[in-house]
Amino acid sequence: MDALYTAVATANGREGRAVSSDGQIDLPLGFPKAMGGDDQGTNPEQLFAAGYAACFASALGLVARQSRTDVSDVSITAEVSLGKDADGGFGLAVVLRAELPDHLQGDAGQALLEKAHATCPYSKATRGNIPVELVVE
Repeated sequence: MDALYTAVATANGREGRAVSSDGQIDLPLGFPKAMGGDDQGTNPEQLFAAGYAACFASALGLVARQSRTDVSDVSITAEVSLGKDADGGFGLAVVLRAELPDHLQGDAGQALLEKAHATCPYSKATRGNIPVELVVE
């Protein structure tokens, strides 16, 4: 791969900080209440959800432009779940919810999401590794 951009961030655990090399991100990290924490910081799942939602929305815009479809009012919500896996460790699962206009409900919208899923770098990275569900809303 010929890298166009490389993001660099450093973290020191789930109860530390996450800082990007350019200073744009400087966040306290913490466990969510659901995992015994106090909700006093963001967590890796929230950061992954934000990144995946943004990347998928961009991929959706790209495939929509290629098919001359207007998706200017579309939003993507990523739900990233952390749970125990079959090996006794932990795993992730993702639901991507796309709020689409009326003309993209049903099969047309689902087909567009599938094209975006084939294009999105996050989707490519997770394919075969974690379940990802695509939902038209």
